[in-house]
Amino acid sequence: MIEIKNLSFSFGDKVIFDDFSLKIPDKSVTAITGKSGCGKTTLINLICGLLKADKGEIVSKAEKYAVVFQEDRLLPWYTVKENISTVSDGETADLWLKKVGLSDSADLYPSQLSGGMKRRTALARALAYGGEVLILDEAFNGVDEETKTILIDIIREQATEKAVILISHNSDEIQRLADRVEQI
Repeated sequence: MIEIKNLSFSFGDKVIFDDFSLKIPDKSVTAITGKSGCGKTTLINLICGLLKADKGEIVSKAEKYAVVFQEDRLLPWYTVKENISTVSDGETADLWLKKVGLSDSADLYPSQLSGGMKRRTALARALAYGGEVLILDEAFNGVDEETKTILIDIIREQATEKAVILISHNSDEIQRLADRVEQI
């Protein structure tokens, strides 16, 4: 479980969180929703330790967080398989490439991929990395419905083993995937 206790955080004069608390249980999908600019991505950056809170604490036993950021963050000089292998070995990369339907694209570079293929590569990389928490920040943008269904099944399977945090504005994705919904 991740427990956020009395968290406060500001960017300069702009207060993002003021005495904010939330519990995210293990082995489930927690969707976090809210208006654009309300702090959803900032919250995951705080959870992962990429930002430091002004006050409060985040209690978690997790040591590894696998994250699919809003941007794909793929290394342009690496192939699809090499991007995934940066966090795993070749065998694990091949496994996740197959699961997300990109085996035939393993030798392509990010510039040769569609937006949906880039998202699947980013997801495969996060899944290959492992970790006790999987964080998905608008992870399905640009993915067609048929492929999204496959990916949602993969994420549901992951949620039987770890906490999954889903940041999304898409009510269909939230309804299909989330066990809990938290509005911020």
